[in-house]
Amino acid sequence: MSIFLSEKSRVVVQGMTGSEGRKHTQRMLAAGTTIVGGVTPGKAGQSVEFDAGTVPVFGSVAEAVAETGADTSVVFVPPRFARGAVVEAVDAQVPLVVVITEGIPVHDTAAFFAYAEQAGTTRIIGPNCPGLISPGRSNAGIIPADIAKAGRIGLVSKSGTLTYQMMYELRDIGFSTCVGIGGDPIVGTTHIDCLQAFSDDPETDAIVMIGEIGGDAEERAAEYIAAHVTKPVVGYVAGFTAPEGKTMGHAGAIISGSAGTAQAKKEALEAVGVRVGKTPSETARLMRAIMGG
Repeated sequence: MSIFLSEKSRVVVQGMTGSEGRKHTQRMLAAGTTIVGGVTPGKAGQSVEFDAGTVPVFGSVAEAVAETGADTSVVFVPPRFARGAVVEAVDAQVPLVVVITEGIPVHDTAAFFAYAEQAGTTRIIGPNCPGLISPGRSNAGIIPADIAKAGRIGLVSKSGTLTYQMMYELRDIGFSTCVGIGGDPIVGTTHIDCLQAFSDDPETDAIVMIGEIGGDAEERAAEYIAAHVTKPVVGYVAGFTAPEGKTMGHAGAIISGSAGTAQAKKEALEAVGVRVGKTPSETARLMRAIMGG
């Protein structure tokens, strides 16, 4: 099994005719993703040629869903159009919307997340994220598909590059699903959402959770793990050397005093039995020991 994304997922790409959308559609197709269409307003009836075949372009998400039965959308539109694109996907009742776009104003993210919550039909992953991959089954986003095989580890991460590194470090053991939730102050799917899904997935045996400085998401995840997760969890928190008060990389990665520091998050996780590595490689070794690899 996998969480959120499987070989049965039928994917549309909003912004497929743009340079980033086109490039990553090619990569997703090469990974075996079932991409049934692209969406670009004003270009209905066109199509785009890829190595794996021709993909039709629709003028709206609703039209794409009606014609193809799509259940997943990957959003590659510029920041100023992202809010409208996500609202359109929610209106079309797409169950999973993966927002790759970075630089979306926080008030726009807050608006489309609240809109999706009210509708109750759509899970949002992102924004400012690499997406998710169930290796060997489907890939929705920009995660390299060839760095790890299918296996029984679940991975949830705020960081795209650390997602890739952890997948590569544990490539021989493999993953059920890897989810990059994004590092903005507001994200749709959280660590806790993924922990719950991995806990419920009978083919995920252990979980890697990658966090970073800023906010209290990791502390809340620690509370959830203590109350609900029986599978082994290992963690890594990026930003042990970050200076106080300075935003580091992601818009949500800012610390104030002791709140939000890597050390505080590490202590909160360790207090509930999560083993936390001081480096990504050490974290991978902790998971390798659990998996007997």
